[in-house]
Amino acid sequence: MPNDSSPPSPHRRGLIVLAWLWVGTPFAYGVYELVQKATQLFNG
Repeated sequence: MPNDSSPPSPHRRGLIVLAWLWVGTPFAYGVYELVQKATQLFNG
């Protein structure tokens, strides 16, 4: 079994950052909208 504990190469690191942004940005926007709607729901 190969040891995968070495740090990712610079090209792969950029891809990992892009993938996290691809998933994290819409998720953060969804959480923001959820908080706004919940605030409106409970405050009238």
